[in-house]
Amino acid sequence: MRSLLLRLYGAFTTLAQPLVRRKLRRRAAAEPGYAHAVEERFGHYDAEAVGTGWCWIHAVSLGEARAAGILIEELRRQYPGIPILLTNGTATGREEAAKLLQPGDLQVWQPWDSPGAVARFLDRFRPRIGVLMETEVWPEMTAACTERGIPLVLANARLNEKSLAGAERLAWLARPAYSALAAVWAQTEADSHRLVSLGAKVAGVYGNLKFDATPDMRQLAAAAKLRGQLPKPIVVFASSRDGEERQLLEVLKRFGALAPVPPEQEAVRSIARRVHDVQWMIVPRHPQRFDEVAALVESHGFAVARRSAAGAPAESEIWLGDSLGEMALYYGLADVALLGGSFEALGGQNLIEAAACGCPVIMGPSTFNFAEAAELSLAAGASQRVPDMEHAVTAALKLTENPERREAMSQAALAFANANRGAAERTASALLAIAEAASPVGEERAEPRLE
Repeated sequence: MRSLLLRLYGAFTTLAQPLVRRKLRRRAAAEPGYAHAVEERFGHYDAEAVGTGWCWIHAVSLGEARAAGILIEELRRQYPGIPILLTNGTATGREEAAKLLQPGDLQVWQPWDSPGAVARFLDRFRPRIGVLMETEVWPEMTAACTERGIPLVLANARLNEKSLAGAERLAWLARPAYSALAAVWAQTEADSHRLVSLGAKVAGVYGNLKFDATPDMRQLAAAAKLRGQLPKPIVVFASSRDGEERQLLEVLKRFGALAPVPPEQEAVRSIARRVHDVQWMIVPRHPQRFDEVAALVESHGFAVARRSAAGAPAESEIWLGDSLGEMALYYGLADVALLGGSFEALGGQNLIEAAACGCPVIMGPSTFNFAEAAELSLAAGASQRVPDMEHAVTAALKLTENPERREAMSQAALAFANANRGAAERTASALLAIAEAASPVGEERAEPRLE
């Protein structure tokens, strides 16, 4: 029987639906993808969107969708023909996840966590198992899956200290939700301890799925060919976030403007000259910010060349990587990468992809989202930590001028990435074992089988 608090939560999420619709309309003004199939978010689907026995995988946004792609590839290797139902919460996540679909698969929006929307979703698709990627745990969804006998698991699970503190403040909702999960496979021991403290049944510490990603070899080959034609080394600010691009541009402007100085300040003159001897490139994390970042670059007095613009002048001071799905190309071009999300208090973006491409990384002070990966990378000699953007620019300049050090870091990055593979195989095997033991929804439990 549901607790009074959970029923109150369900009443709140039901009453909040008009506010959710208004928020979606506002988001759609900047990202049209949010206007697509809005009714799916409230459990209303096209007649042809039906099935049973799905392996349902929820990947809320871009990073989770990429991790889901690694897991799905391994699931298909171990169980060819497995039917996949994908749900997402953001427009970029849905766009990325759509690339994973094969004939027989289906993609819809994540249902809003109200009793009605969740019930309609589960009754329509009747999944054999539900897989939540990384962090997404919703109270109504976990309760509804428990009531229907649908095993719901959390894969590639992570929980930082900030998120744990937030969950503990809402322990009356969080604890029942985490304890209702059939299994949790954590990325690190630290994640495991935090998840267990919320009542989660951690069944293993399997590492990060993203170590099992294989960079696009065609992109790396194209990058290698292009690098031979470029006159300058390249520093890429990868997956930059709001506020960080301004930091970089202000440092570059300050350093670069110092060229006409007296001879006695030759050290300063040297910094300015070195800044101009490097090609700087910014790759924003979120595509809806591409135009905003281009305007920001120009407002700081820099010429900008966009990846999306055919024939963009190579001599532009700042290149803008305004494309999706080409991070291997950007990392392949880079002599060194600055890690986005680590120069504001945002926890850092994924540095594993850079390592897999053999790209040295310079990270700022904030890496709590990938704390263990960051520390392992530092210990392996694949990355360097600095306190702020000014030190990051200086460190990047030193690396571009030291090919021996740069090559050593590149090889360390490749070794670091290869040493931490294997999470996909372990996670897929454990997931399939649970799915095989589950009865299809609405049927009596029979011999274990995946349909």
